[in-house]
Amino acid sequence: MDGFLLTLWLVRILFLLLLYAFLFAVVRVLLRDLRAASRSRGELGRLVVLASPRGEPPAGASFALDVIATLGRDVNNSVVVDDPFVSGEHAVLTFRGRSWYVEDLGSTNGTFVNGAQVETVAAIGFGDELQLGEVRLRLDRPRT
Repeated sequence: MDGFLLTLWLVRILFLLLLYAFLFAVVRVLLRDLRAASRSRGELGRLVVLASPRGEPPAGASFALDVIATLGRDVNNSVVVDDPFVSGEHAVLTFRGRSWYVEDLGSTNGTFVNGAQVETVAAIGFGDELQLGEVRLRLDRPRT
């Protein structure tokens, strides 16, 4: 085997080693970022009860919100609102991208954002009031 072929093979092997080292470094950085993101991802917002004439949930109560939070009278909801004017599965709050959206799930008495009835899906921002039956809630930023 002459020197040129030997050099060519060494360059090829060195190139493959460098390529694998680069891919290993990229995967390591991605995994580290994913782990950091999963640890830091706590609550995305809070619902604070402003008024609850029947007392459940009590005024001043606060609920941490995940990406999807269901609201209604049924005990399987994320936020249980015990009010006779609230349906079992009344509404759902979803966090998409960087915004919150509320969707009425066909409730009898409707869902209201800042006094306006939600027909299908409506954007809701921090500080906005959400009304289900006689219960008023405010969407707040998460605790830090």
